[in-house]
Amino acid sequence: MLTLLLHRQCARDFYRVDVCDNLFGEYTVQREWGRHGRATGMRSVLFSNLRDAVQAADTWRMQAARKGYALTEAAAS
Repeated sequence: MLTLLLHRQCARDFYRVDVCDNLFGEYTVQREWGRHGRATGMRSVLFSNLRDAVQAADTWRMQAARKGYALTEAAAS
């Protein structure tokens, strides 16, 4: 549904936030982080409505931006 991809300047570190819906009418925010070519970390959180999911995704995007990550791609499908 919505993907935000952030990278750090001068590094191969990335932080990805995805918002997608599931078969049960819930929304999932998936976060993935790490360094290209290495093992990554991942967390998923369920939300009952889209507004809360998007707000959470934006909060995590802002936290990543404070750590030096910059938005490199935003895609909606």
